[in-house]
Amino acid sequence: MQNYKDLLVWKKAHQLTLEIYKTVSTYPKEEIYSLVSQLKRASSSIATNIAEGTGRFSQKDLAHFLQIALGSSHEVEYLLLLSKDLGFINNELYIQLEKNINEIKAMLISLIKKVRL
Repeated sequence: MQNYKDLLVWKKAHQLTLEIYKTVSTYPKEEIYSLVSQLKRASSSIATNIAEGTGRFSQKDLAHFLQIALGSSHEVEYLLLLSKDLGFINNELYIQLEKNINEIKAMLISLIKKVRL
């Protein structure tokens, strides 16, 4: 298997996680154990599952972990929409983060298809 740090999708997922951590630091304190925690967990899960999948010895295992990463990316997408609708992030930041997550989702889908061949 390859080194996850060499994968562009992992680099983008890691960068998104850093952006999410910075963003949620401004959320209301009462959200620390709910929305903040969920966004941190879901965003870090994307890069974590990519890393874990590349450490496996079969393409089937890699595809499985990439699918989990894809699921986490959909979760992040919704939680960002919720954050915007609750007024925790402005529309400009939401558009930027949504663009990033959509790019990651497309890359994961492409990689999953490639691995399954």
